[in-house]
Amino acid sequence: MLKDFGVFRAGVLGVGLIVSIAAPAGGDHFAFAQTPAATPAAVRQIGTVKATAGNSLTLTTDAGQEVVVSVADGARILQLAPGSTDLKTAQTITLADIAAGDRVLVSGKAGDGGVGLTASRVILMKSSEIAQKHEAEQGDWQKRGTGGIVSSVDAGSIVLSVGAKKLTVNTSSATKFRRYAGDSVKFEDAKPGTLAQIQVGDQLRVRGAKSDDGSSMQAEEVVSGSFKNLAGLIGTIDATGGTLTLKDLATKKTVMVKITDNSSLKALPPEAATRFAARAKGGAAAGAGGGAQGGGQASGGEGGRAEGRSAGADLSQLVSRLPNQTVADLKTGDAVMIVASQPDPNGHVTCVTLLSGVEPILAATPSGGPALTLSPWSLGGSDSSAQ
Repeated sequence: MLKDFGVFRAGVLGVGLIVSIAAPAGGDHFAFAQTPAATPAAVRQIGTVKATAGNSLTLTTDAGQEVVVSVADGARILQLAPGSTDLKTAQTITLADIAAGDRVLVSGKAGDGGVGLTASRVILMKSSEIAQKHEAEQGDWQKRGTGGIVSSVDAGSIVLSVGAKKLTVNTSSATKFRRYAGDSVKFEDAKPGTLAQIQVGDQLRVRGAKSDDGSSMQAEEVVSGSFKNLAGLIGTIDATGGTLTLKDLATKKTVMVKITDNSSLKALPPEAATRFAARAKGGAAAGAGGGAQGGGQASGGEGGRAEGRSAGADLSQLVSRLPNQTVADLKTGDAVMIVASQPDPNGHVTCVTLLSGVEPILAATPSGGPALTLSPWSLGGSDSSAQ
């Protein structure tokens, strides 16, 4: 009988390892009335090895805590290849094979006084093998990945708007789904997800094989998230509290934006801002002209909107290469574009990406319309790698 499942999540492309953990004899059901003392519950920790010494490991857990792990005599020490999901494929190794930087899952019991952990089993993933797998997966995302906005979801198929084109994404029982955390677009922060979580308007990345005509794709992996685009002027800044207020151009409402360690703050160079403003203004004007004229001008309007979306993709690619800024670099009155999480119950949002220096772009689209928006993905565009 399986007790639970542990998941290794490591590195830029979040290589997943799922291993089954056998239940201890007697299971986890404690008969408090019948037994004088409960058997100590098994303890598990997942993280990265910081140091090794003798029969102990210092582990930095995924929660950021440091745990000293004493490996008991006779403990099982196993090595799994990144991506493996079956302990039957594991190789028996020794403690000396574990080095700083490796990923491990340890299970055992809490140490004396609840300090540390005495491990009866250690499962290892070598950092060098993880890096190789990351590199291979990143290359595959670049070659066979695409992204866009979800237009519809129906019976296992997702229609994706990729610039001016539509792409039908077909999923199956073999498709892996991941969902981005509310305040981060780092792949390692994405959680296992389902098709049912994907909604119209979501940002989505997909990796798989495209049809010959490029109109559809059989999805092997799908990563999605729900984000909010804001644009306007900074009203107030609280650097100590990590918050700012923004007067959103589209809604005319003031929004409280939280800045966290995961937030990416960038500044657009003036020459780039001028160039993108011209493209955004051209797209908005063409779109408005097409709507007014109708008939033969309709395609021109769509072309204008496509130009705006293309500019947005190029802007996101540029943003990914800009140096990082801090809250201290921002000033009241700065014009910014923000990709944020969906609002919390208090109406506050958490910043994913903030781009300052966008005064010319906002002046070109004063209504705050969709002529030019910022993608949350670290690398935008239709065929960039997923992060």
